[in-house]
Amino acid sequence: MATSERKAITVVGSGLIGRSWAMLFLSGGYQVRIYDNQPGQASRAITEIRKQVGELQEAQMLRGKLSASEQLALLTSHDDLSQALEGAFFVQECVYEDLEAKQAVFQAVEAHVGEDVVLSSSTSCLMPSTIFSLLQNRSRCVVSHPVNPPYYVRLVELVPHPETLTSVMDMTFDLMTEVGQTPVRLRKEIDGFALNRVQYAIIAESWRLVKDGIISVKDIDLVMSEGLGMRYAFLGPVETMHLNAPEGLEDYLTRYRTGMRRVLSSFGPVPEFDGEAAARINKVCAVWPCVPLESHSKIHR
Repeated sequence: MATSERKAITVVGSGLIGRSWAMLFLSGGYQVRIYDNQPGQASRAITEIRKQVGELQEAQMLRGKLSASEQLALLTSHDDLSQALEGAFFVQECVYEDLEAKQAVFQAVEAHVGEDVVLSSSTSCLMPSTIFSLLQNRSRCVVSHPVNPPYYVRLVELVPHPETLTSVMDMTFDLMTEVGQTPVRLRKEIDGFALNRVQYAIIAESWRLVKDGIISVKDIDLVMSEGLGMRYAFLGPVETMHLNAPEGLEDYLTRYRTGMRRVLSSFGPVPEFDGEAAARINKVCAVWPCVPLESHSKIHR
């Protein structure tokens, strides 16, 4: 739970990710101040959060030890950035994925906070060294990349700027753990971070297999949802290798490294994700109902 020294968190941006972060921090007992530069948008976000928190409590899915009313009592909306930042020890930026927009946000935030306030971005693909490049103090900056929808998917990638202090990474790790997330630390920045690099590798090969007529769109999705996905929901790739041979990882590599290298060497070039293949795949997808990820929990209750 929040301590008297660390009790206020400011969320900048009130879209889906901003609202999700607010709900997570509320679940940890923190005062949460939502700011949005569009007048009235932050207050509309609070209306949506109240609705979601109430539904979660009714479904017995509300996170944290506090009741819905106790959590919502900690939530305020602000159209004035300086007011939203007053007393905050941690700032989570959640504006749209545009480098200049994020840089402008952090420059504005830096002008209103002390040197000890941690500045965190929700970016999914922009490098910390570029997002925070215009700031005076980059040692307190970190990317905290959530997975959509953050309230139900607990992973958070923590990616440091080259100048980020170890103490900032440690504090952010502890905060994410405290509010029930599962943080992982990247030791240095890399394009795409870890999750998207793995995800894009899967997407690329799936795309190539469909494009080359090896398998249908429906069946490649089944390869994941009824095969690899079932396994990887419980085990990571390295753990899977270790458990997939009688004597562990070394045994697995002895048995399969030649085959893995042969198959990997047959992978094609990076797809363009457009043209005839995109039109053909999109035609298949067009018949599927579009259900936002944040609605999945309601479907599977």
